[in-house]
Amino acid sequence: MAVRLDHGEDTLAELHEINVTPFIDVMLVLLIIFMVAAPLATVDILVNLPSSTAPPQARPDKPLYLTLKPDLSLTLGNDPIARESLRGALDRVTNGDKSMPIFFRADKIVAYGDLMEVMNLLRAAGYLRVALVGAEKVP
Repeated sequence: MAVRLDHGEDTLAELHEINVTPFIDVMLVLLIIFMVAAPLATVDILVNLPSSTAPPQARPDKPLYLTLKPDLSLTLGNDPIARESLRGALDRVTNGDKSMPIFFRADKIVAYGDLMEVMNLLRAAGYLRVALVGAEKVP
């Protein structure tokens, strides 16, 4: 014995709505990926930078940061480095490309003489494209 549950027409009606559930699922997965990846893309060296009123410049894809911390120690990227091995470390990271810009940042309590000493080390190593990094001043 057969029972028919639908007592309407035998033709299927067209559905004019887009199923957005898969789209929302993909967006949520991408959101989670970016939430996990964003903190990994930042540099975590605490430096109290002086502020500047200069307009912000475009940032390169992979900037090379040299940091002079308040205790006058140097870090290249996230790795601490001795002043004596600065030239070799720069050559290793840049593959000997002396035209690569070095983004130099120093804590604002560092004396000008100590800052110039590191700048002289960079010049002696052949790296003349040095950009000073400062915090943006909010008006």
